[in-house]
Amino acid sequence: MKSRFAPSPTGYLHIGGARTALFAWAWAKKQQGDFVLRIEDTDTERSTQASVDAILDGMNWLGLDYDEGPFYQTQHFERYKAVIGQLLAEDKAYYCECSKERLSELRETLMQKGEKAMYDGCCRDKKCSSGVVRFKNPANGVVVFNDAVKGKISIANKELDDLIIARSDATPTYNLTVVIDDHDMKISHVIRGDDHINNTPRQINLYQALGWDLPEFAHLPMILGSDGARLSKRHGAVSVMAYRDAGFLPEALLNYLVRLGWSHGDQEIFSLDEIIALFDLKDINKAPASFNEEKLLWLNQDYIKNATSEHLIQHLNWHLHNQKVDTNNGADLSLVVESLQDRSKTLVEMVEGLKMFYQEFDEFDEKLADKQFKDKAPLEALLEALSQLEAWQADEIKAVIKQVCDKLGIGFGKVGQPFRLALSGNGNAGSIDLVAELIGKSTTLKRLDKAIKYAC
Repeated sequence: MKSRFAPSPTGYLHIGGARTALFAWAWAKKQQGDFVLRIEDTDTERSTQASVDAILDGMNWLGLDYDEGPFYQTQHFERYKAVIGQLLAEDKAYYCECSKERLSELRETLMQKGEKAMYDGCCRDKKCSSGVVRFKNPANGVVVFNDAVKGKISIANKELDDLIIARSDATPTYNLTVVIDDHDMKISHVIRGDDHINNTPRQINLYQALGWDLPEFAHLPMILGSDGARLSKRHGAVSVMAYRDAGFLPEALLNYLVRLGWSHGDQEIFSLDEIIALFDLKDINKAPASFNEEKLLWLNQDYIKNATSEHLIQHLNWHLHNQKVDTNNGADLSLVVESLQDRSKTLVEMVEGLKMFYQEFDEFDEKLADKQFKDKAPLEALLEALSQLEAWQADEIKAVIKQVCDKLGIGFGKVGQPFRLALSGNGNAGSIDLVAELIGKSTTLKRLDKAIKYAC
């Protein structure tokens, strides 16, 4: 049993591609088979090394490990050339010398008549010796296949024209190369997006012309944006690595992607082991799936909340390096991360939250400071009492805050809120006693003094 993911390196690894890769990967793991990564780079004008790198980076970040590959189609040109030669020799393909102008006029004429724009077979029996190479699609009969998702599909051969399998410069086209590679790589199940479903009958005819066994086909439903249109850039980030950059955990994104078109009862949260154990092609929905950014954010927050600090730090390191946050001097990063887990929806939010533990801020939020620092008495009382505190621990700090409240005869908010702003600069801090402990006594006293001077 073997499946594959075969992206074209003409851009980043997008959400739809990642979902396809995940489904093919999960199926292979469930079957204890092999998962192949193949880079379909025969479009040399549009394929770039940067796109190849983006695909590999995305697969690596998601943790979708492949058993074979990456293979590159440009390394197989001799094989494609040989198959094209075989089809020509067996009179199953032919050269076509029709000009672009003739084909354009033919298309316009057919469309004006309300007919399907198809090649008319002009060169089919001319015995041309140059030009593009077209496959002789059967003129009669019906192509029938059972799709693992869509069910039985039938297409009459009269609806299919003679597709081009080699361009005039002899480079092969997609429909031929994918058939050859899937055959040569012994792919048993072709799992791909349903935007390829129109290609499948053509490819089946090629398989049969070459005398090769057919793989099983499974065409996945498309992913729609919130407006019901096909997911695209206008709906927001569609690049996998853009979600890395935005602070999402890979397992949260995978969990969300697997639920776009597949379900197991009402369960929403799946570990990778559960996905592998439960995944089945028959459970894939036929209807398109809708991408919901809010639900993904909810999942990400849940994963952050329940992850170990070690796991979060592993993924935080990229963000810390990117934002030039040095955590080597200051509080234990594991403890800081634990203090922020319940409050962070993304790793980007977490990085913003932990900066106050390792970096000094230049100024206070002016609007908040004018409100919270109006009365400097609570800050002065805190500074005096905390200066005398020997055991710098959260419970002791909490006790001091209570003592200041009792001494001044005011509620906790009148002391806690100015203290929170003094510590953070922007008022975004969790439990202030724990924050103060982690920041340390010296820095806490310095920031209180800074706040008092601002109040003056």
